[in-house]
Amino acid sequence: MRALLVVNPAATTTSARTRDVLIHALASEMKLEAVTTEYRGHARDLGRQAAESGNTDLVVALGGDGTVNEVVNGLLHHGPDPDRLPGLAVVPGGSTNVFARALGLPNDPVEATGALLDALREERERTVGLGIAAGTPGTEDETVPSRWFTFNAGLGFDAGVVGRVEQQRERGRRSTHALYLMQAVRQLLGEPDRRRGSITLETPGADPVTDLVLSIVCNTAPWTYLGNRPVYASPKASFDTGLDVLGLSRLSTAAVARYGTQLLTSSPERGPQGKHAHSFHDLDRFTLHSKVPLPLQMDGDHLGLRTSVTFTGVRRALRVIV
Repeated sequence: MRALLVVNPAATTTSARTRDVLIHALASEMKLEAVTTEYRGHARDLGRQAAESGNTDLVVALGGDGTVNEVVNGLLHHGPDPDRLPGLAVVPGGSTNVFARALGLPNDPVEATGALLDALREERERTVGLGIAAGTPGTEDETVPSRWFTFNAGLGFDAGVVGRVEQQRERGRRSTHALYLMQAVRQLLGEPDRRRGSITLETPGADPVTDLVLSIVCNTAPWTYLGNRPVYASPKASFDTGLDVLGLSRLSTAAVARYGTQLLTSSPERGPQGKHAHSFHDLDRFTLHSKVPLPLQMDGDHLGLRTSVTFTGVRRALRVIV
């Protein structure tokens, strides 16, 4: 097997020595080329080169969810083709690793490498569905390039939290769960439209849902993790279906207490519920419009401000080694 290993040297939970051990373990089982990323977007470029080369069987991403997202966008640059494109494998090295854990992989990179090698020997793989987001035709965002995401996206509040965390990381802070919680509180206190949001969700053949303050798009469950605690915004979300959406139309103090508690105590059977919670399951296509520019995030990566984004769920988009 010919494989490309994409290594993020800034991965927060792996040292240089650990990465060397993992590389040697993988190289013992396959013809491996290891490349260390050197700039933002490098993993995407490497994934695209692997897809276009025609001589790579597998791309292994060693890093966090951002590295995985870049590799996926490179592999799918010309569109999904699971039977032709290289497969994807993940060795988690970030602070949260939602995609890897949603696939059932251990969160420890050494254990995950062992599980990956076992899966390769036993030829275990699955084809997963992914989401893609693009600027909506006929709006000021129509020229924004499309982008794939593996596990979630968000327009509004949660994307604002991601943006705040990225600012703190640029100042030298480590990405920790405590940092995310602190920035979530600050984003909430600075939210100008806590009682009446600016987001409208439009789905074909249904009445629009207006005045949303928060919109979370899920391609799998759980939505994220707080340490080892899984958080289910959309418990029914799955790699085998379309996209799910959770929208909240109020973030007053009482609503935050209610829905925050529900998220912290959520389970595969029950997510947030109430008169201000709007849940949608297995959507193939929908659009989020905003009256004002709002931050957009995908797989935990802040992508700037948007006023209109169209989301599409693509089933059977990519082969993954599990």
